[in-house]
Amino acid sequence: MSREFSMDRRAYLATLGTGAAASLAGCSGFLGGSDAIVPGTAPGFQPFEFREGGELVGFDIDLTEAVFAETDYELAEWETFEFDSLIQALTNDRIDFIAAAMTINDDRDETIDFSDPYYSANQSVVVRDDGSFSPSELGDLSGHPIGAQSGTTGEGVIQTELIETGELEESNYNSYDNYVLAVEDLQNGNIDAVVIDEPVGETFASQRPVEVAFVYETGEQYGFGMRTEDDDLTTAVNEGLAAVRQGGTYGELTSEWFGN
Repeated sequence: MSREFSMDRRAYLATLGTGAAASLAGCSGFLGGSDAIVPGTAPGFQPFEFREGGELVGFDIDLTEAVFAETDYELAEWETFEFDSLIQALTNDRIDFIAAAMTINDDRDETIDFSDPYYSANQSVVVRDDGSFSPSELGDLSGHPIGAQSGTTGEGVIQTELIETGELEESNYNSYDNYVLAVEDLQNGNIDAVVIDEPVGETFASQRPVEVAFVYETGEQYGFGMRTEDDDLTTAVNEGLAAVRQGGTYGELTSEWFGN
């Protein structure tokens, strides 16, 4: 990907955001001030959110900035957490907004509100690229130590499709704080497979001695997360997301981060 493009984009978004902030009026109170939204994310999920040279970057980061540039809110500094702590951070008022490739599902929707979907994905199974293990379906993972990040759809697939059906002993499942640790354990031979969102699995495969063995279709959709009482913010985010799509910025960002 072109980092020059990304930095140009970020400068452009900052200009838009300054203009939006100048027109703020009557917004409800948030953690960053009467009108400043504190966003939260979980780095280590490239290309959605990760650190590059100490800077927080990724598709979710750029898309969030683009969306808020279309609203009468401004963004405060990003706060980072482990993925499975984000919803608690939101409901405990430590952040105002979640941008973390979070799948919209009924369990989460009982606790927080989601924006309209902004990305569709499936799960993938990642293995070492040395040919030592070549599964082609979930059932092939039976009897093998496998892993996923805590609180993710990948973990949910393992629980519902393998452990609860008796195809995988619970002792063969390893839960990790983030997928970087899971893939490192895979590389070191401590586990034989990782169940992970397909775009992230493909990114790991392009950078490390691992490969995507197969894709498990879940048809999940990602959304931004907000508190249930922040209806005005949810409406503004949905309107901003629609404007970003219609204006072409969404297409530019997907081309930059995913090459499509």
